Amino acid sequence: MKIVVIGSGVIGSSIALELSRAGYEVLVVDKAAGAGQGSTSSSSAVIRFNYSTYDSVALAWESFHCWQSWQEHLGIELTAYTRLFDVGVIMMDAPVISTPKTTALFDRVGVPYEVWSAEELAAKAPGLDTGKYWPPKAVTSDEFWEEASERIGAIFTPQGGYVNDPHLAAENLAASAKHFGAEFRFKTSVTKIIKEGNRITGIEVNDEEIISADVVVNAAGPWSTQVNQLAGAGSDFTIDLRPLRQEVHQVDSPPHLLPGPIVGDLDLGIYMRSTPHGAILVGGTEPECDELEWVEDPDQVNMIRTQERFEAQVTRAARRLPNLQIPHSPSGIVGVYDVSSDWTPIYDRTDVDGFYVAIGTSGNQFKNAPMVGVLMQALIAEVESGRDHDRDPVVFHGKYTGNPINLGAFSRKRQINTDSSGTVMG
Repeated sequence: MKIVVIGSGVIGSSIALELSRAGYEVLVVDKAAGAGQGSTSSSSAVIRFNYSTYDSVALAWESFHCWQSWQEHLGIELTAYTRLFDVGVIMMDAPVISTPKTTALFDRVGVPYEVWSAEELAAKAPGLDTGKYWPPKAVTSDEFWEEASERIGAIFTPQGGYVNDPHLAAENLAASAKHFGAEFRFKTSVTKIIKEGNRITGIEVNDEEIISADVVVNAAGPWSTQVNQLAGAGSDFTIDLRPLRQEVHQVDSPPHLLPGPIVGDLDLGIYMRSTPHGAILVGGTEPECDELEWVEDPDQVNMIRTQERFEAQVTRAARRLPNLQIPHSPSGIVGVYDVSSDWTPIYDRTDVDGFYVAIGTSGNQFKNAPMVGVLMQALIAEVESGRDHDRDPVVFHGKYTGNPINLGAFSRKRQINTDSSGTVMG
């Protein structure tokens, strides 16, 4: 069976690896010049487990073990590997995060955690202001500067952290996929998806060349809706998809603050990630007071950092870290993410036979990339063998944790997850 994967980001490259390992003839096409040069390269690469559904937590926990055993997961020797910094995650209390629900899911999945009071948070994360400022407010408003009258605690997971080089992670996966037989073609645009009746038969690239295929997988990130339209797929989706522009800013760490855990701070509307080199990355968690920057055409996005977004995010970080020095000019990255209406991905077949999607990753699925390849390979094998995944969803059991992961949780036709906190966060 010949399979074409559209997109060579960390998701597409992982899918290519697992399909080629399973013995399929795999071709990856991407209009970029190399693997991981789209949304992947602008990821904060946060590894966390705070999700609102069992299957999402189980997927993140299983994927964490893949990052822990990265060389084993790849299955080949390389000259350079990306690295997991297992520094832990502090998720500060906020009304949109239910501590009882979160800890119940952690207990069910097997994720170790600690619940910290405000006093414990202050003692274990010195330099972090424990004031309650909910709801997040515009930094230009007087209300933003009001003193906190209450304190908040947090849920701490000793495992979790970040991957230091997301671009290299995609390159590692692509290199392994090539080792197992996959072919990659860069600077190649998909201009048509070809069908006979309702069955995929191939693609056209660069307006001229026809490539035959039995299966096509859409892993095109913010271009995924355009690819769906080429295939005539999506009429039965209950989940909408839209590209979203995001910025992540870099500032110097305050004096004496050692690189430490990820801090998820939905109370103020940011997350913070340390780096190995004395800097902090600051991203937003899409608070209601900030207008979301939806994108019509991913190819026309302003990829230059803005002073307004920089001041909003870094000023909030300085509220949480009082010793943080705010630089005069922005430093950081701009990314475009393929966001679903409930911030949960779609890993599924479609109503077009032979056309599969790994889309709507919403800027928070980098962490799950190793397992997405495994799940998509299992899904494709089952459906192409005749399984009705819509009626009888594929269930995968994790190699490391043994936890079942029901792919129906990531269906294109699922009910919208109204409990989602609605954030990129990594």
